[in-house]
Amino acid sequence: MASAVEQLFTVKARIATAEREAGAVTLVAVSKTFDATDIRPVIEAGQRVFGENRVQEAQAKWPALKEAFPDIELHLIGPLQSNKAKEAVALFDVIETVDREKIAAELGKEIARQGRTPRLYVQVNTGSEPQKAGIEPREAVAFVARCRSVHALAIEGLMCIPPADENPGPHFALLEKLGLEAGVDKLSMGMSGDYETAIAFGATSVRVGSAIFGAR
Repeated sequence: MASAVEQLFTVKARIATAEREAGAVTLVAVSKTFDATDIRPVIEAGQRVFGENRVQEAQAKWPALKEAFPDIELHLIGPLQSNKAKEAVALFDVIETVDREKIAAELGKEIARQGRTPRLYVQVNTGSEPQKAGIEPREAVAFVARCRSVHALAIEGLMCIPPADENPGPHFALLEKLGLEAGVDKLSMGMSGDYETAIAFGATSVRVGSAIFGAR
């Protein structure tokens, strides 16, 4: 079975091929559920941008890794509870899952209090799935504007997770359209099964886990 490092290089090569038809893309290696011992070889192979789903899980392994590798960039890509805003602002460099007013308000308070400014994305529920986090597409542009004007948040991008049983292309196209309307530069979209499609639709970052680390 291929190692995580071998699979990392395979993913990077496929991204490089897709980039020739699009712009530069950041690979976010999704390390949720994997231990520091599994992650370290991937870091040592040169990967520096990682994604985690849960604040508490990330707190258990990333402070020591970030101390050993100070140029690590850590993304929160899972739902954020308002009572975890303090910890999220302290640990993460990018928070991709701003999706409701209460979270925006708490992040605004913590950013002002801590003097730390993680980069922020609004998560859009492009499939309007009731079980999934994210702001409704029809509300996304206005929500980005409120985050900026009411909560003083510097929203730089949008993020989505298309429904698992649908063609992701229309969802990526919708996110690209909303990004233009909202005036953001970054689009986080595409995972292990569809990141090349996402790049073709304008993704600036892709979140790849199982294609690197294997099945969870």
